[in-house]
Amino acid sequence: MNNTQEQITFTLSSKKETPPRLFRIGRIPRITRLMALAIRFDGLLDQGTAKDYTDLAKLGRVTKARITQIMNLLNLAPDIQETLLFLAPVRTWRDPVSERSLRTIVAEPSWKRQRKLFAAVRAAGNARPVNDEHPCQDQA
Repeated sequence: MNNTQEQITFTLSSKKETPPRLFRIGRIPRITRLMALAIRFDGLLDQGTAKDYTDLAKLGRVTKARITQIMNLLNLAPDIQETLLFLAPVRTWRDPVSERSLRTIVAEPSWKRQRKLFAAVRAAGNARPVNDEHPCQDQA
């Protein structure tokens, strides 16, 4: 029998190595999550993961009509979509912009007219971007 001893050294990771957690005050607005979902669903359709709205409805456990409402957000002008994605966190129970308030804007084919209508919705709901330096806030 061989009686050699080997030394094993264990090291614990330092707490300094873990990145600090970022705490967000408030919650992400629902319209922001819906806009991101519409973009994700569009990607699933492009990739062929889902072949139509029926597949998306099954995936999301909602009706095809609700998928249509969500996907219609993609008909908004690109700068409005970006503004929705960068809305500031909500600290109250009511979101400043709702999907329902955007339905008439989504139905408008002219992006110029959409921007005017969106400016009115933002003013009424006091929607503001995450920070004041965001480029899309003044393009309404």
